[in-house]
Amino acid sequence: MMETADELANLQRLLDASHATSTEHLRGIIDADRTLTAADLAALLTGMRVLSVATVTAAGEPRISALDGHFLHATWTFSTSATAAKARHLQARPAVSVAHIDGEEMAVFSHGRVEVMTPDDPRWGETIDHWTAHYGSSPLSWGDEIRMYRLRPHWMVGYAFKRSELLASRGVPG
Repeated sequence: MMETADELANLQRLLDASHATSTEHLRGIIDADRTLTAADLAALLTGMRVLSVATVTAAGEPRISALDGHFLHATWTFSTSATAAKARHLQARPAVSVAHIDGEEMAVFSHGRVEVMTPDDPRWGETIDHWTAHYGSSPLSWGDEIRMYRLRPHWMVGYAFKRSELLASRGVPG
């Protein structure tokens, strides 16, 4: 868990605002007993998580890809090659939807914009170190043009079918 108290507070404000402005249908599914907090997400989303990342083509057609994601500092980081179609989509149209779905137990849905992380980013070294520790090699060694991205979400909700059971089974205080 790398989140600071300020990052968790900001994430909680985003989660609360997103839930409050969601449709009645969504609020009927993700009710108070099924809503994950910022602290829950930071504790549950450790290590690598498979993300579904939706981008948009120049023709306005949606495309979805599965990517390795790491939840760092209360948001997602992920990478791909600059030669991938999704990298071209993200360069031209940085708006994305990102989902992590863990069976029927939990899910996190986000909408926002991505930014390409660069070595002058204050979190660059820490992000690369985290990824390197996880995989045993630097993501920068995986190809000539690896891009690291960070999601800047403007909408996010966290869901657990049985929140108290999920937290207990994963050793997270509820």
